[in-house]
Amino acid sequence: MDYFSRDYNGGAFVLFGRDHLLTLALVLTVCVLIYCFRNRWTESAKKATRLGLFIVIYICEGSWQIWMWAIGSWTIQGMLPLWLCSAVSWTMPLLLIFRSRRYFEWAYYMGLIGAVMALLSPDLMQYGFPHYRFIEFMTLHGTIIVAIVYMTLIEGFRPTGRVLPVVLIITNLYWLMCAGVNNLIGSNYLYTQGKLPTPSLLDYLGPHPWYLLWMEVIGIILCVLLYLPFVWKDRQKGWIRSGEQGR
Repeated sequence: MDYFSRDYNGGAFVLFGRDHLLTLALVLTVCVLIYCFRNRWTESAKKATRLGLFIVIYICEGSWQIWMWAIGSWTIQGMLPLWLCSAVSWTMPLLLIFRSRRYFEWAYYMGLIGAVMALLSPDLMQYGFPHYRFIEFMTLHGTIIVAIVYMTLIEGFRPTGRVLPVVLIITNLYWLMCAGVNNLIGSNYLYTQGKLPTPSLLDYLGPHPWYLLWMEVIGIILCVLLYLPFVWKDRQKGWIRSGEQGR
């Protein structure tokens, strides 16, 4: 059985099947372990971790491009780095190597939302575990999540409320750019032209183009939810300071 074959017959991907659920559990476990051991990272360990995450992400993205070319499936309509997670992946050096706090704001919201949505509704069709495409897809999106969680919990990066509207504006401009590219070359980046060909969460949001509006609403809600833990943390610090001053 060829685990790199285009015509794989070892079993199709099953949404929320055993392999899918185990992958989700593994990513969640790694994030929990990062939290549990957040106070035990040395500076050398931090540098090694950032480099390791960067290498894994680039190997996944690079090997996917090579694999698609090798099986004769590489097309400009599907392989440009315009998918949200691809855009985050290729620009990850700004965060993991150069430690850009400005870039973190965008990666925190769009990277987490994009990667989580991708893991919850993968476009894998006939490629179930242990095919290369399954492993590459799950590893890439899981590593994006782990990288952002790591930079937040270990490196001390955090989003700010005043930048959230800017992130939303930039993301909508990016969406409009992708829609223009789609109209020009007949592609479907960010699913502006239609839903996934396989069952996904988009199926619950109505027909085209109405699901695009719901994607916008849900995206805004998710961004606010991702920021709320930091609002709570800031308020707790304020309560502690007020209590100390009142003594």
